[in-house]
Amino acid sequence: MPSPTSHPVERHLLRARDLADRSYAEPLTVADLARAAGLSPAHFSARFAAAFGVTPHAYLLTRRLERAAALLRHTDHSVARIGAEVGWSSVGSFTASFRRLFGRTPTAYRAAFPPAHDHALVPGCVVRFFGRPQHRSFREDPAPAAS
Repeated sequence: MPSPTSHPVERHLLRARDLADRSYAEPLTVADLARAAGLSPAHFSARFAAAFGVTPHAYLLTRRLERAAALLRHTDHSVARIGAEVGWSSVGSFTASFRRLFGRTPTAYRAAFPPAHDHALVPGCVVRFFGRPQHRSFREDPAPAAS
């Protein structure tokens, strides 16, 4: 929340930031974001950095890498596929950028977040019971009461 003495972020900068948030996987450039804001790339970069504390390019890269981290934690997609899904064309470039932001490679990051079923302490009988269909149609419905 802005302080009373700060100026609100201008709407055109928010449009550009929203475009980066929404279309991070597309081959966006700073020029594309500047066009969305209606400013020249140089003027846009300066205004964006002043408003959000980070350059437009760094903001876009961070969005892509944050999404990649979520995909690494919650899917079993390959590192190459995840890199492509979030906008990288080179696995090496993706891995280097990921390591710079998160301090470890995508593979090491994924290993630090194993699937819940690997460490959940739930007895097998409970898993089997709740894993069964609750509404069966195998003629298991109770017979009507005899009159």
